Amino acid sequence: MTAYLLTVGDEILIGQITDTNSAWMAQQLNLQGIRIAGKASVGDVHPNIIEAMDYALSKADLVLVTGGLGATKDDITKKAIAEYFGVEMIFHTETWQRLQYFFKKLGKIPNEMNKNGCFMPANAEILPNDRGLAPAMWFEKGGKVMVSMPGVPYEMMHLMTDRVLPRLKNSFPVSPVVHRTLMTAGEGETGLAALLSDFEDALPTHIKLAYLPAFNQVRLRLTATGADEAVLNQEIEVEKAKMETIVAKFVYGYDDEPLAKAVGKLLVAKNWTLATAESCTGGYLSAQLTANAGSSAYFKGGIIAYHNDLKTNILKVKEATLEAHGAVSEQTVREMVQGALNACEADIAVAISGIAGPGGGSKEKPVGTIWVAAGNKTHTRVAHLTIDRGRNRNVEYAASVALNLVRLFLLATEKDVILRDA
Repeated sequence: MTAYLLTVGDEILIGQITDTNSAWMAQQLNLQGIRIAGKASVGDVHPNIIEAMDYALSKADLVLVTGGLGATKDDITKKAIAEYFGVEMIFHTETWQRLQYFFKKLGKIPNEMNKNGCFMPANAEILPNDRGLAPAMWFEKGGKVMVSMPGVPYEMMHLMTDRVLPRLKNSFPVSPVVHRTLMTAGEGETGLAALLSDFEDALPTHIKLAYLPAFNQVRLRLTATGADEAVLNQEIEVEKAKMETIVAKFVYGYDDEPLAKAVGKLLVAKNWTLATAESCTGGYLSAQLTANAGSSAYFKGGIIAYHNDLKTNILKVKEATLEAHGAVSEQTVREMVQGALNACEADIAVAISGIAGPGGGSKEKPVGTIWVAAGNKTHTRVAHLTIDRGRNRNVEYAASVALNLVRLFLLATEKDVILRDA
């Protein structure tokens, strides 16, 4: 079975919002063994929407449409669908009743525009939306299916998970596809590929390895296809174990687990607490740690010492150190670690200081120069970064390196290890 993804809305075409819906839907469909034939975005123009739907249905068995289902005048997807199928718009009483109940809970009364939003194409099978006002609509024509859903991501995800995917699975048998993913940090795509070259060559033809790089991290995804899902699961587990043995020192988790969450698990296992001292990352690292439920069990807190005054007054970095080596230096981040340990009374601390850009660099310390340190009262690990990826990317990259440095420290403490361009 093949699928085509179609997003509707001027806001996507002009870059006002990012189309995350297509990426998420593609992932879910792939897990069901449904191949993506293509995807496209179209603006809020009636004939363009019709043309895009016609093209999509000519290329795939299933078309998933998101966006343009509200009650405002620019939400025209429903009318375009009605015209495409040659049917009238009819009032859907159940949707109106659900809408009235929703407004009553808010102490409000729906207006005429809200009521107009309850008109649906006559051939639509309505799939109720428990997360919002606009339902999904299921259409069938010539053995093909088109489903139209709201563009709001959490509403679309609910409808896909609870309404659309179960029905597709029951109605359209597909060949099973199984995945296993190792999450790695500290080695790039090409380095991992070199380590795994012989392993990859020896894989069965129905099992493939994909390298999915991010900041200082690479997802290693094994994908197996075949007729028997149980057999595929057994086979892929064997291959995953082989692969993990080869790259063991870089593996921090499985199946898209965030690095910050994996670090949290290690801290809990050791019953240690962590503190952060951030300069150029401005709290981004702390946000990564606290994004995970239960982080209060191991994260004591963070100090954003963006200005040198805070480095000296709160983290107790020596003025002589700043004068001799500067804020962006190995010596400074080492002292920031000790200051964070004392200020937060933590077992270990991690510190970051650098030049995120786009300005502020020099010949000696260009933009992208970042020092990271992690340690306790007696041992420290240090990383030195010198690669400029743009301000936001530099911040994200530094935070990822910092988390991996903490991970390495927790796994095997070594004295004064320097990792350059980690």
